[in-house]
Amino acid sequence: MAGSEKTFSWHFETDRAALLVIDMQNDFVAEGGVMHVPKAAGIIPKLQELIACCRECGVPVIYTVQAFHPHYNLCPLEVKKFPHLEKEGMREGTWGIEIFPAIKPQEGDIIIKKRRFSAFYNTELELVLRDLKGINHIDTTIISGTVTNICCESTARDAFFRDFKVVFGSDVNAAVDENAHQATLNNIETAFGVVMDADTIMAALR
Repeated sequence: MAGSEKTFSWHFETDRAALLVIDMQNDFVAEGGVMHVPKAAGIIPKLQELIACCRECGVPVIYTVQAFHPHYNLCPLEVKKFPHLEKEGMREGTWGIEIFPAIKPQEGDIIIKKRRFSAFYNTELELVLRDLKGINHIDTTIISGTVTNICCESTARDAFFRDFKVVFGSDVNAAVDENAHQATLNNIETAFGVVMDADTIMAALR
């Protein structure tokens, strides 16, 4: 599924948009990552283009990383759901939480550390979005990353609940399976925002 600029129910303002790159860290993207999502590597080329376009257009690029404290369990129910996380994975100070090298942050980019699926839950993300551009704060979040139907969808829903407009990238989000990916695109398009492919997003930004 891909949207088009005509599907917007709002005016897309480049100077009020931000790109969120959700959890494109080694534990999800790299071979050998504890939570490896095989399809995540496939979105890298198009995501690289989108990130470059945003930097060129002055659109802030905000990365998130899922990180557990190394000495105590901050996410007991998540670990219950994914028992292998009790022993390893997504620990602060490890290779696993580093952003995948092909899309590594540059000077001026922002990194938000999170403990739950949503990048808004108990993080400074909302404050950052509202303060980055001063009184005319950012009002549009462009969502990319992995996992489509878990952290990316959770973040998109929370953005919508906070009155941020949601643009969800159909080809710059990755799920473990295509059915889950398509279900999220349908959810977003139905109730929480608009779905667009990266080329359409870049055309709108420029």
